[in-house]
Amino acid sequence: MSGKVVKVSGPLVVATGLSDANMADVVRVGPQRLIGEILTMNGDSASIQVYEETSGLGPGAEVITTGAPLSVELGPGMIENIYDGIQRPLEEIMRAAGSNITRGIELPGLNREKKWEFTPTVQSGDKVSGGDILGTVQETSVVLHKILVPPRMGGTILSIQGGSYTVTDPIGILVDDAGERHELTLMQKWPVRVGRPYSHKYPPKTPLCSGQRIIDTLFPIAKGGTAAVPGPFGSGKTVVQHQLAKWADVDIVIYIGCGERGNEMTDVLREFPELQDPRTGESLMKRTVLIANTSDMPVAAREASIYTGITIAEYFRDMGYDVAVIADSTSRWAEALREMSGRLEEMPGEEGYPAYLGSRLSQFYERAGVVECIGSDDRRGSLTAVGAVSPPGGDLSEPVSQATMRIVKVFWALDAGLAYRRHFPAINWLNSYSLYLESLRPWYDENLGEEFMADRDRALAILQEESSLNEIVQLVGKDSLSPADQLTLETARMIREDFLQQNAFLDVDSYSSYDRQEKLLGLILRCDALCREAIGKGAATADLFAIPSRERIGRAKSVPQEEYPAVYAAIASALETEIAAAAAKGEADV
Repeated sequence: MSGKVVKVSGPLVVATGLSDANMADVVRVGPQRLIGEILTMNGDSASIQVYEETSGLGPGAEVITTGAPLSVELGPGMIENIYDGIQRPLEEIMRAAGSNITRGIELPGLNREKKWEFTPTVQSGDKVSGGDILGTVQETSVVLHKILVPPRMGGTILSIQGGSYTVTDPIGILVDDAGERHELTLMQKWPVRVGRPYSHKYPPKTPLCSGQRIIDTLFPIAKGGTAAVPGPFGSGKTVVQHQLAKWADVDIVIYIGCGERGNEMTDVLREFPELQDPRTGESLMKRTVLIANTSDMPVAAREASIYTGITIAEYFRDMGYDVAVIADSTSRWAEALREMSGRLEEMPGEEGYPAYLGSRLSQFYERAGVVECIGSDDRRGSLTAVGAVSPPGGDLSEPVSQATMRIVKVFWALDAGLAYRRHFPAINWLNSYSLYLESLRPWYDENLGEEFMADRDRALAILQEESSLNEIVQLVGKDSLSPADQLTLETARMIREDFLQQNAFLDVDSYSSYDRQEKLLGLILRCDALCREAIGKGAATADLFAIPSRERIGRAKSVPQEEYPAVYAAIASALETEIAAAAAKGEADV
């Protein structure tokens, strides 16, 4: 089925003669066979978004439809790979065509020549349904790739054999209930705009440990949850997402560089292979898939990259893994939507964004969750979605930020003021929130004790009280405050500088376990409680703030991992002695 181009407007091409084509079909445009996707149909006229540069394309060029929607290839070979927005392997392109992506280049998403060692877990005569595990392939040293029956297939295994296969070699034959034979391979395809099926979705009840103290303690995200990281230029969105990708307690990471600067993706490509995964001791790339669609790449492919990434994530989720999708950033993706909507001459919504912006964002975030996978065994997998938002000028009232806030349950609001003061992560504790606290509370109480959540609530209350006291200090000065209020300001400063502030470039401080977070926050709040008792006995605040243990608490977060339990216990013991001495001195003076 072919048609002819009648109009070219940037990435939008209008073609006629495609009456038999369907919405969302992939087409090949012009002599260079540029890849595109049908957005709208009007009679035999189709509006097509082309995922490549369209310069030189003109009316009369041929358009050929493939009759299939935009799909990704799912199978062994995705881990450690770097793709563009429509799952073309960039390293393969570089080897085939050089450093610049040649227009119209056609390369499969999975390597057709590499052989994988397949070990079957089913036998001839076994009954299987969609989602059942046929066997396994050791894809990397840390990822066991489970070969699944395609979701829409089921029947009886006629034959299956282990051995060394490429992704297209038949590994067995399945006979469905109608008696039709289907060849089974290591690879399957799935349309990116359709969510993969599951049996049941559960409420998230387990926290995703990121090793970032302000996230894990104050504003936690659950495995299977959704979060947004909004912030102005230079506030550290990318570093926060890199930290999540490096340290998050998940099995697989899908990192989508969607419309961000190329040098940021270069940082990821240079860092990740060198970083040691704290869970396995191997390179972090051994469990990572990268999708790079930077700001200088075609704008239409930016829109597809989000769906490509989350479809790959759902595939690994269906194996029973915990997966994190990190999208940087959804604002650039929304800008691609806005550009295509404008070229389609659709009625614009607020600030020129299409009226369906909110629903498209929902389609992305709603694919996250904790699910019971389809298949005969009781596998559970989770998909956590974290999206960066880059509001112009840091204005959180703009449409993308507002639409995202209505959808996600965790909001880490980055603050340029904190970033300029070199306080990182620059997450503002007064504007951020997490709606998972109550559902996660039973896990915290069971694993960390009830004191952890009580300490968390106390710390946040002190920080909020500090915000109120700062307004008074600006009017009348710090010395006019009562000793108790001066102590509140000092404790808040300790929480901010000694607990919340974290150095991503210092190995010992880049990641902090829950146990270490609990002990460090407990130290600060224990110091606060003892000082309040001492003030009640007449101790001078100057004496209390000058005790040696105050400085030791400040240095506690840089104590080596294996030494911190003993060091923290020693500081706690010294606190008791030193504050008791200050209290005794105060009583004597009185």
